[in-house]
Amino acid sequence: MNISHALGLHMHQPPENLRLLYETNQWEARQIIQCYARPAKFIQKFSDVAYLNIGFSGILLEQLSDPEIQNDFKQIFDLEDILCQYQKAEQIEIIGMGYYHPIFPLIPVEDWKAQLEKGRNMVKETFGIQPIGFWPSEMAFSMEMIPALREAGYEYVIVDSVHIHPENGEEIKKTSISSNMIYLPHIARYEGYEIVIVPRDRDISNAQESGMDPGWFENEVNHKAGSVKGSCLVTTWSDGENGGWFRQMDEDFGFWGHFFAPYMQRVREGEFSVQPVRLSDYINDCPPRDYVFVQTGAWNVARTSGSDFSQWAESPGQKRALEEVWEVSREFHRLEREVEKRKEEAIDPDHLRNLLNKAQDWLLKAETSCYFFWGDAWISKVYDQTKPARIILRQIGEILD
Repeated sequence: MNISHALGLHMHQPPENLRLLYETNQWEARQIIQCYARPAKFIQKFSDVAYLNIGFSGILLEQLSDPEIQNDFKQIFDLEDILCQYQKAEQIEIIGMGYYHPIFPLIPVEDWKAQLEKGRNMVKETFGIQPIGFWPSEMAFSMEMIPALREAGYEYVIVDSVHIHPENGEEIKKTSISSNMIYLPHIARYEGYEIVIVPRDRDISNAQESGMDPGWFENEVNHKAGSVKGSCLVTTWSDGENGGWFRQMDEDFGFWGHFFAPYMQRVREGEFSVQPVRLSDYINDCPPRDYVFVQTGAWNVARTSGSDFSQWAESPGQKRALEEVWEVSREFHRLEREVEKRKEEAIDPDHLRNLLNKAQDWLLKAETSCYFFWGDAWISKVYDQTKPARIILRQIGEILD
């Protein structure tokens, strides 16, 4: 049996958060930026054996690329150089996300295209490549997303393995999910579109986020994936900048020094039964053939199992904020259609298009998952975005009248 390991890290900061951290908590800002610098640094140390898969939200890349933010941080880190190191690191596969890190199944379908295209374009602008793999924010996935992902140019998507079922719809209890379901990629299809499904091992990913050592990891992987015949893929994914394990300033006691470096050293010496891999390389070498159905759900966060979206949409305040987003989205798309229909008679169509673009950006920003994740403490940030969107939309309406 050949065991490949796709080690994935998810990187995201909500809008304006890096500047806020710099102004209010430079120690935490230093910890977080270290988390963005370390992957490329450690890849260089083990360039002969190491591979990583890393997803960046568009809004995080926007902040890291912002000249003003780069200037603020220049006494601490060279953010431009950090991004350049990723450009040079061919062993790192960059994974795409929605630009503002939205919970796709909770936001209007009409907004999916813009979130996907803006996110993918930001990766292209920053790293010079078009990502083919997609990380759904909070692992929130539904089968209805498949056509939008494929039209945006994505070829595979990572989902939590607990939501994967045979395509025939047969119910599987969690205790009976086979290793073949978790440790092999599959194909899912919806309305004539197909995409590769990469299952994430939830249990080992939880350990990756909180703390583990190479010996335990190797034993656990061999135990859990040992029944798969031939080649198999173990995919682990966690936040890459949250928690003391990743933010540890003494690298010897954190993820990179305690786990990653000795793991790669053992691989280099030929003493490890698990081999790191980029996801696209594995999929190209071992293309999937079986079809699955993915139940709508997210990953497990806080007190939730991921089987619903209660972390983001349970409280009355969260529900009202989502209704606000949907209402503004409906008005935006109504006016967008009206502008398109009347573009020949419009006095200044470029001005109208510019106003629509500004309103849309406020709308998409309002869909940031963090505003809902933190409940009532952050819900007001949704309205901070929809308020200017509504003002612009009223202005467009007055022009059309």
